[in-house]
Amino acid sequence: MPLSNRVPELAALDVLVAVGRLGSMGAAGREHGLSQQAVSARVRSAERQLGLRVFDRGAGGVQPTAEGALILEWASAILDSAEEMASGVAALRGERDANLTVAASMTIAEYLVPGWTVAMRRKYPNVVTSVRLLNSTDVAAQVRAGEADLGFVEGPAAPDGLRAVEVAHDELVVIVPPGHKWIARAPIDPSELAATPLIQREPGSGTRTTLEHAVPGCVDPLLELTSCTAVKAAVVAGNAPAVVSSLAVETDLHDGRLASVRVEGLRMPRRLLAVWDGSRGLRGAARDFLDIACGRS
Repeated sequence: MPLSNRVPELAALDVLVAVGRLGSMGAAGREHGLSQQAVSARVRSAERQLGLRVFDRGAGGVQPTAEGALILEWASAILDSAEEMASGVAALRGERDANLTVAASMTIAEYLVPGWTVAMRRKYPNVVTSVRLLNSTDVAAQVRAGEADLGFVEGPAAPDGLRAVEVAHDELVVIVPPGHKWIARAPIDPSELAATPLIQREPGSGTRTTLEHAVPGCVDPLLELTSCTAVKAAVVAGNAPAVVSSLAVETDLHDGRLASVRVEGLRMPRRLLAVWDGSRGLRGAARDFLDIACGRS
């Protein structure tokens, strides 16, 4: 579906947000290295494209209109998302000359690492961060081998031989597509979950390891996939259950694309851990990144 021609380009949105934040065309121009006339022209062009007046002009400066205030809020969210994407792309492309190499399990990489890399880039713009997306077993192996400065894994305990600190917590949930027979019968018995071929993550993933600890004796999977996104799509397409991170399905459950099913007496909490080699320790950028992940910076 093509993007609406009512949406200005990112550069124009950036100028609009700057004018709204600073309350002045001239101040926004100084921030962006533009003349006041150039800023005014960009604002007028964006307003024509939107079909709405974003600002009221007056002798004391500019003030957002009622519609403009809402547009500026949306524009700010778009710019934040664009910055997050830019930071993520830079991280993925930066392996060759990275100052910091981070290895992260798929769930953490998809739902938590982008925000941490944005914060790292803003606070330490000269640090190039490379992010490697792996399962938890491979993350631990790269940290032990010195190929990653810092790792993030999912699971009940720290991998052998590594130091660890909890940065967040999560819980696995059983998901099914809307209309699945388990929805009307919930809670289901743990034995039925164990006896049902599930769509699962690959061996070595934190999700798979947590499930196998919580529900011993599960039958062979119906299908094995290497990302949460692929698992969710397969659940809908195959009308089959899966066990996934609650982080990965929060929006899907809210919007009704998927449903969660309670299992009698079963909870599957797990710790999300930062891990590193204790003999090498954490210094410089790795310590700074950990502080951001732990909410200390």
